[in-house]
Amino acid sequence: MAERGEPPAGTAPPDDWPAQPDLSLALNRMGTFDWDLDTGTLHLDRAALRLLDVAPDTYRGRPESLTHRLLPHDAARLKSLVARALKRGTADYGAYFRIRGRDGGSRWAHTQAHIRHDTDGRPRRIIGIVRDAQHELTEIAARSDLDEDRQRLTGVVARTTALLASAGSVEDVLDVLRDKEALGHLTAVSVMLGVVEGGRIRMVAEARSGSFVPELRYTRIADPYPMSEVVRTERPRFIDSREEFSSSYPLLWPHIEPLSVASGAYLPLIAQARPIGVLGLLSPRPGGFHEEERNLLVALSSGIAQSLQRAMLYEQEHDLAEDLQQAMLPRRIPEVPGVRTAVRYRSARIGRSVGGDWYDVLPLPGGRVGLTIGDVQGHDTDAAVVMGQLRMALWAYTAEGHPPDAALARASVLLRRLDTDRFATCTYVEVRPATGALRIVRAGHLDPLVRRADGTCSWLPAAGGLPLGLSAEFAGPGGISYPVTTGTLGPGDTLLLCTDGLVEQPGIDLGDSLEALRQSVRTGPAGLPELADRLFGAVVERSGGDDRALLLLRRDGLRDTPRAD
Repeated sequence: MAERGEPPAGTAPPDDWPAQPDLSLALNRMGTFDWDLDTGTLHLDRAALRLLDVAPDTYRGRPESLTHRLLPHDAARLKSLVARALKRGTADYGAYFRIRGRDGGSRWAHTQAHIRHDTDGRPRRIIGIVRDAQHELTEIAARSDLDEDRQRLTGVVARTTALLASAGSVEDVLDVLRDKEALGHLTAVSVMLGVVEGGRIRMVAEARSGSFVPELRYTRIADPYPMSEVVRTERPRFIDSREEFSSSYPLLWPHIEPLSVASGAYLPLIAQARPIGVLGLLSPRPGGFHEEERNLLVALSSGIAQSLQRAMLYEQEHDLAEDLQQAMLPRRIPEVPGVRTAVRYRSARIGRSVGGDWYDVLPLPGGRVGLTIGDVQGHDTDAAVVMGQLRMALWAYTAEGHPPDAALARASVLLRRLDTDRFATCTYVEVRPATGALRIVRAGHLDPLVRRADGTCSWLPAAGGLPLGLSAEFAGPGGISYPVTTGTLGPGDTLLLCTDGLVEQPGIDLGDSLEALRQSVRTGPAGLPELADRLFGAVVERSGGDDRALLLLRRDGLRDTPRAD
């Protein structure tokens, strides 16, 4: 057995292993370690063993044997920190952690380490120190207890910064301003946000009641208002009293006078060296915001500005992508004798996300009608462009007279030849309204769902093939082959096609979601538009970040009258 971290038999440690500590380290209650990553051996000197409360005669030189000496959360955090440092090629890392002593108590320690890499950049050794940090952190905690206000403001910064980091829309930024654990700690009567648009300021919203004035929804930057002033000067403006409001801003004062406002703060939101907005806070406290609150607000205004700029950019990019996406979808659904249709579509609305869901209704020769619904992988403009290309390709192939299986096979080859690594799922159903005959081809997509005129409802299992693009990539010697499933749609029967955004929910089994949709269709309204609205409304309520498309077709024979449930 290796003692105190001596390499196990059969291994070859570095020539200078272990590193020899300076005597002064031990005198300052610091221990040292040398971790040879090739052999996995961790050498601890006697001072380190003493600090970790490990008996020298029981330590066998393996880091995992120390896990029980650390509190579980701290052990996991320290392990993650080391793994991240090794992965990123970091040279140094440090961390505080708690040691669980043999007597059951715990105390704080600190480690600081250096990672040695070889000439190829591979990490070979970690050499560092461990030291007692209990007294140090106790003093910090004591100072924090003496200054609760500073601690509160530190919490405001941490909470606000964390929320701003995840804001993906202007509404998300407003939610940060409304958050009671963020700027709400400043006890302002109202928190307002204005956005600079050309030569004026548009009030986006006020986060708390009491100060929004409809007449001031738009103000010019040249106007004598505090928001206008801080945009012109690019400097914050703090107002300490009602008298200062009245004398400095006589046009604003009639709107402030009825309110319980005794002071205010207005801060320019500057991004890329130009003001893009204004943050305003009104407080009921006379004397205004004290120095530390002012410093906090000035510091936070930069983060709010960056978050606001990012949110506005996301929304602009999303709107452009959504316009492109809508342009790729059918402008109208054609009327086909013998059937009625209803479609619903909702675009993803998270940041810049926009997806590749599509639907189409294709009148075909001989009174037939083709229904397609599909989803291109991804949530960006590329997905929307590929979606439009596939939709038009399927329209062209069916117009040329190709049967459903051949149309999908050709679309798969086309997608494979496009300059993209995207694939797409799709279901194609050809309907003969005169007879109700169905031909179904499925490429990695959901089965159709049918509600019969008698009220029964079931999924229509259809044989399937690989998604479009993938089937061309992995096609065998015989080429692409999609199986065709046949069925019949009776008079008054309703066929439903949808994308997975209508059924997928985080944390819920897909089978349960499909069953829930079936039950919703079975018990839904008899009218086709009403049924579509009911199904889509339930999805919108539970939100979600994916596109969703719904296509309903009913063969004539049932009047749109309320169901007798």
